[in-house]
Amino acid sequence: MANTATRLIHLIMALQRQPNLPASKLAEELEVSVRTVQRYIGMLEEMGVPIYAERGTHGGYSLVRGYRMPPLMFSAEEAVAVCLGAEMVARAWGKLFRPSAQSAVTKIANVLPQAQLADINWARESLLTRGMPRINPSVDEDTLQVVYGAVHEQTRIEIVYRGRGQLSTERRTIDPYALVYSWGQQYCLAFCHLRGALRSFRVDRIEAVKALAESFARPADFDPDEHFNPYALEAESFDVVLSFPPAQALVAKDHPCCWDSLMEHDDGAVTVTFKSADLSMAACRVMGFLPGAQLESPPELITLVRDKARAIAASYEPASNYEVNTGYDNSIKPDNAKEPAYAKHH
Repeated sequence: MANTATRLIHLIMALQRQPNLPASKLAEELEVSVRTVQRYIGMLEEMGVPIYAERGTHGGYSLVRGYRMPPLMFSAEEAVAVCLGAEMVARAWGKLFRPSAQSAVTKIANVLPQAQLADINWARESLLTRGMPRINPSVDEDTLQVVYGAVHEQTRIEIVYRGRGQLSTERRTIDPYALVYSWGQQYCLAFCHLRGALRSFRVDRIEAVKALAESFARPADFDPDEHFNPYALEAESFDVVLSFPPAQALVAKDHPCCWDSLMEHDDGAVTVTFKSADLSMAACRVMGFLPGAQLESPPELITLVRDKARAIAASYEPASNYEVNTGYDNSIKPDNAKEPAYAKHH
């Protein structure tokens, strides 16, 4: 807990949630001693919060029946977290939550004391979040709204879906379990009745959607983090392995978000790995670290990177002689003519 004020709020909420709590249980929840809990109880009574104690083996502290904590009692840190969090939600989900996020921040600001408003304004100027990928502008807001409603209400939907790199579309009936924002893209994690398995559908590739009358029950043990795979509809993912010599080890360590794993060796070298199901995307990431690093696997990615490197080098290769570039014929220039500066460099 951050401070006494925060602990007092949590104490009220605990008593409001479950009456007749012993001091030992409250002390455990607040991570303080029993004596401190008793001191907090006294402080709340002085503040006018109606608390009474029942003695005996099964006794404990309770709030007077009917008492409710005011709906908004934030510590300074909580108010800052809520407002900054609302801004990040609006940035990640766009129109789906932007109006609600802005409205929530406005309502909070209307009831907070001036000191907390000052903390929020300070945080907005001093605690900045940058680097979040821009939301894919191709996402249709109406489609996203329908999918969101189906996730919330647990109703089945029919979608017309275009897979990656595909010109044709396919009709799918899915049970949408969750929406996921990942690196600027929004995905619907759903059970696909055509495939009979969980799949990840990129929302911007849903070309049409229709809500169906059937409902479904999301499995109780469903874990979005465990099952989310943006390449579930694509090819099997592969492991990319890069090795950095000791002199380049800091480059790998300075980009931890790029790797699924990073292993340091005794000699100071570093080996990193990440998963991908798209050779072209993997090549783009890898080539940003070459030639300082060595691509170890997979072989097909090594081939692609080599071909790309050769094509890039060829596109920037200077002409073999001056005549090709200028039409100037060296064979007829005067003996006292100076060598053109361009030719000297080549």
